[in-house]
Amino acid sequence: MHLRDLEDDKKMMVVQFLLQHSKDGIPKYGKMKEAGIKFNLGRRTVTRLWAEAKKQKDQGQLINLTSKKRFTPRLRKRVQIDIAQIQALELCRRGTIRKLAVGIQVSKSTVGRWVHLGLIRAHTNAIKPDLTAPNKLLRLRFSLEALEYDRIANILKFKTMHNVVHVDEKWFYMTKANNRYYLTKEEPEPYRSCKSKKFITKVMFLCAVCRPLFDENGNVLFDGKIGIFPFTQVIPAQRRSKNRNAGTPETKPIQSITQAVMRECFINQLIPAIMNKWPQGASKLIFIQQDNAKPHISDSDIEFRQAASQNGLDIRLVQQPPNSPDTNVNDLGWFRAIQSIQEESVCTTVDQLVNAVCKSFMDLSPIALNKVFLSLQGCMIETMKMKGHNAYKLPHMGKDALIRQNALPLTLEVDKDLVDQCIMHMIESGEAESMQDLSLQLGFGNEAHHTTIQA
Repeated sequence: MHLRDLEDDKKMMVVQFLLQHSKDGIPKYGKMKEAGIKFNLGRRTVTRLWAEAKKQKDQGQLINLTSKKRFTPRLRKRVQIDIAQIQALELCRRGTIRKLAVGIQVSKSTVGRWVHLGLIRAHTNAIKPDLTAPNKLLRLRFSLEALEYDRIANILKFKTMHNVVHVDEKWFYMTKANNRYYLTKEEPEPYRSCKSKKFITKVMFLCAVCRPLFDENGNVLFDGKIGIFPFTQVIPAQRRSKNRNAGTPETKPIQSITQAVMRECFINQLIPAIMNKWPQGASKLIFIQQDNAKPHISDSDIEFRQAASQNGLDIRLVQQPPNSPDTNVNDLGWFRAIQSIQEESVCTTVDQLVNAVCKSFMDLSPIALNKVFLSLQGCMIETMKMKGHNAYKLPHMGKDALIRQNALPLTLEVDKDLVDQCIMHMIESGEAESMQDLSLQLGFGNEAHHTTIQA
């Protein structure tokens, strides 16, 4: 029972009882417990009531026990945050709470309290690719080419992207040099070792995904996961060891990914996987989007063209803009999703690592993959707002909430004024001739700036 719930008369009776059995203001041994039993109160309630009574200097008046106000201790004046002082401090001196506290000459607990209250925030900063002026124009054009004009609704929106296969490569490591674990109080710290941190076993994978297909009820018609292909080879062991005899076949990662290796992967693994998994009734024109890495083959490669024109499919290779990982769904979030699951598996051999990565790839939901494609469209909108620059914050649209409400859009709509400004920017940058057909496709054929293109 709380003190505020006690009747005033009962409070006085408890205090009077303790005063009668006190010596020099201290209740005799056992009287606190006896008072609790006598007045049917808990020991803590009796103790708090006696402590409140002792705060009165005049024992004759005791305490204003009829008051409903609780005792509020006098607080020390807190250090106030100086926003200007923090902003004036160099970023390199704001890397940790300790560095920031030393830089502005306050205690670490004060800085920690500011973080807890949300007055300052922690931010993980990643270096982005440096873009040249031509890079920005290519990024802007790439975003504009992903749009289509809906003449019925008179709106601009993104294409569905169902016939674009995004491919990219990534190294997956057996373990990380630094891992965080949560241990119990008496649990010993784990011991991990290797010959050198520079030579932690790693395998490169080629990941290929496209946008999933769903029916009207949200059931998955096509999961969009073409495949994830490891760059490994099986070779006989050259020497005997305690684990195997000489000549035993063992899986080894291919450390040097050349154009010949990439061509072999595309022709013998990627294209057959596309032909095997491509849904019936889908577009026969398929674009494989890749970055500008040197080992990548071009669309004019003779061997690739022979393999890509089979089974009635027309498979073409297209390049994404240079220095633009944010235009590929793998780099945009899909690789991170795979890695977060893969790191939960303990791997000691290359085969175990390959199995863990492939299992993580298959365990991910097609809904998660579809959300990354919507994030890609959001990034393209931000790219258009920044006129091709990558200095934007990754947009959030609350996709999980929209999924619960069954209101997740298939494609995002784009403001016509924004597209108009982007086209005008391209024209002013000397791309008037190349923008003529694109502006007509996007419904700007009768606009005033089309006259500028013709001029």
